[in-house]
Amino acid sequence: MIHSLSNSPVTMLDGDNSKESVYESNQKLQKEESASKFCGVEEVNRKLFDDSNSNKPTSYKCSNSRKNIDSSEKIILNTGQLDPSQQKELPSTPTPRTERIYARDSQEIQQLKSAAASALLPDDELSDLEVKCFPDLNQSSPLKKEQYLYLRNRLLYLWINNPSQELVLENALEEIKCSNKEQRLMVVTTHAFLERQGKINFGVFNRLKPLPLLKRAKIIVIGAGVSGLAAARQLEHFGMEVVILEGRNRVGGRVHTFKKPPFYADLGGMILTGVVGNPLTILTQQLGMETNVINQDCPLYDSTGRRISKNKDAVIDREYNRLLDATKYLSEEMNCEHFNGKIESLEDSLKILLTLQEKKVREDNIKYLETIIYLQEELKSNQQEMCSLMERIKKLRQDYDVSHQTSDRSDITEEFVVRTKARDLSTACKKWDKLKECQEEIEKELQELEGSPPFWVYMHERDRRILDWFLANLEFCTAAQLSELSCDHWNQDDPYELAGNHVAATQGLSQIPEALSSGLNTRLNTVVRMIQYGYDGVKVTATSSKTSDGLEIHKGDVVLCTLPLGVLKRSVSEDLGPPDKLDNRPIFNPPLPTWKVGAVKRLGFGVMNKVVLCFTSVFWDPEDNWFGHVENAEINRGECFMFGHFSKAPVLVAFISGYAAIVLEQVSDDVIVNRCLSVLRKIFGKKAVTPLKDKMVTRWGADPWSRGSYSHVAVGSSGADYDLLAAPVAPAPEYGLNTTRRSRLFFAGEHTTRKYPASVHGAYLSGVREAARIAEDFLGRPVTPSRARGRLSRNKACCDN
Repeated sequence: MIHSLSNSPVTMLDGDNSKESVYESNQKLQKEESASKFCGVEEVNRKLFDDSNSNKPTSYKCSNSRKNIDSSEKIILNTGQLDPSQQKELPSTPTPRTERIYARDSQEIQQLKSAAASALLPDDELSDLEVKCFPDLNQSSPLKKEQYLYLRNRLLYLWINNPSQELVLENALEEIKCSNKEQRLMVVTTHAFLERQGKINFGVFNRLKPLPLLKRAKIIVIGAGVSGLAAARQLEHFGMEVVILEGRNRVGGRVHTFKKPPFYADLGGMILTGVVGNPLTILTQQLGMETNVINQDCPLYDSTGRRISKNKDAVIDREYNRLLDATKYLSEEMNCEHFNGKIESLEDSLKILLTLQEKKVREDNIKYLETIIYLQEELKSNQQEMCSLMERIKKLRQDYDVSHQTSDRSDITEEFVVRTKARDLSTACKKWDKLKECQEEIEKELQELEGSPPFWVYMHERDRRILDWFLANLEFCTAAQLSELSCDHWNQDDPYELAGNHVAATQGLSQIPEALSSGLNTRLNTVVRMIQYGYDGVKVTATSSKTSDGLEIHKGDVVLCTLPLGVLKRSVSEDLGPPDKLDNRPIFNPPLPTWKVGAVKRLGFGVMNKVVLCFTSVFWDPEDNWFGHVENAEINRGECFMFGHFSKAPVLVAFISGYAAIVLEQVSDDVIVNRCLSVLRKIFGKKAVTPLKDKMVTRWGADPWSRGSYSHVAVGSSGADYDLLAAPVAPAPEYGLNTTRRSRLFFAGEHTTRKYPASVHGAYLSGVREAARIAEDFLGRPVTPSRARGRLSRNKACCDN
């Protein structure tokens, strides 16, 4: 648990005997004022909240001040008058009045909303984390919650307005001109909470306060990727001793940039997928990184190089999304979790749906043809009846004419015969008219049917290849083959997608881990062999060329493991023997608990590769950040299926996904590059494609330090496995030892965040999360109400001196 606001004086000034509480002040006012008269707002504020004699906290001065933030809030008191009939029902002891500090105008309201969104917090209610940390606040009055939310959002705004400088408490108190001690105490507590949770003072910024000299614990971070570096910086900020062990000869992990100026291209993580609430957005500002907004349009070209029309693209896109929606319906509404006795994958569902669609098309075709045949038979029968009737009408007409001309009209019998023949003729003619009308209706219906025939096939071969491109793109997004994805949970993180533009760094994202590692104790080329953890601490055995015997022993209080899921899978595998010198998987001693091993095995970890192509000049449309290529066969749909361009230099990045990403890792670079060039020549022409100046092909699946690209929810897994992977591990209790089961083994990385997996910002947030968890375990709550009052007293003493 983080600290609680229990006993924190927000509506009452308890804990300070030198000043009156709001309640006592209200009692005095009630004695001074008559029962029928209320004070005005200005008068009440003057009498209750005049802090003109109070000491202001010390302000840390710096060149980059926050003068552009106007923080002079108005303090108001709600003094609505009661109806006289209701005054009898008031309690004998009046309820103390509560002061309120609030946003002054719509512009400030919008600023505070944006500040909350930048921290992934709701602007008008407590987050789940705040409810957990502040149970008393959650049970308090709406006015108290509103006060907290304003102060929290105001602190966040002060931070995002100048993230290059540490937001120290003293400056925050000076900016937020609180009128009384209640509000100042809440600012102290809220500032400590936001700092502990990595909502403020994170990344690379100018420190106004030195790091604590007394180190409270030693943390061993395994892996210098984004998650490990983020956690290390936070832990150092909290006063921990941190050492980072990294097997590679560089930091960044799967965030790695191809750098040969002027050519830059990210070989791993590359896109900020949404800038609102993305902590990497703050880091790009802190580092002054050049970024560009990515145009999401992606024109498609078929296997012959012809441009696919936008209309056709949109039609297949709609059908693709309709199929995905149908798979969700199959799994959730119809509860079709199994197929042929096994758990259903996304590929299984799609195959079922495609088969059903083909079946439906065939059934529609049969129904259409049956309708045509039926109508034609009806028309034939109608025409035959009309022919027979026509002969009868001719005979009746002839008989009628003869009778009419030869009969004696004065003879009643003969007159009756004539009229009978006339009646029969009239009846036959009316029946002819009906048959004629029926014929016209049938012919009209036939004409309409023949004018709008159904599709004879669900998808033509060309359309199916376009659909395969969309499926290859899905395999690119998940780093998995469709047969590996869980039908039920593959997109469980969709509700948490960040808002805003997608952004790329012109000179690569590796600028971020390189900056984060500055000043940290990072030991490169250090391969972790064994991780031992017990009730008294941890010990990590590693090999390094920096020591004479090649071994390094690191002892500490906690291990934070940020190894990629692909490496963890090898560590818990029973099929592999003891690791040799060429095997980089560490051994856990004692072994990880069963629930942790199960999550490691169930969650998926796949491959997606890239090909960097550096040309002498740009021959594609520079406005297109993406363009796609549709293959002519399903099996190689992910082979060079898409190209990206994110910098000013003539650099293209080709993407390889799905089955092709695995197969092509066994092929030479020249073969892969030539395949990419062949696709480009089909699209733009042989003469248009300029010569290559440089190239680079990734093989993340074969990389011994990652064993893949990023995680996905595999068949048999769910989002809950991300939570299990994030959970810390405590050693089993030892017989005869009265020890607390403190967690010694913590985990971070993109595979440990349920909301933001397979992303760089997810990795960063997981590192911040674990730093807060470790600090909570070893340092306790950041600020309790009593400690908050103590900090205010120290600030006052500094001012007095």
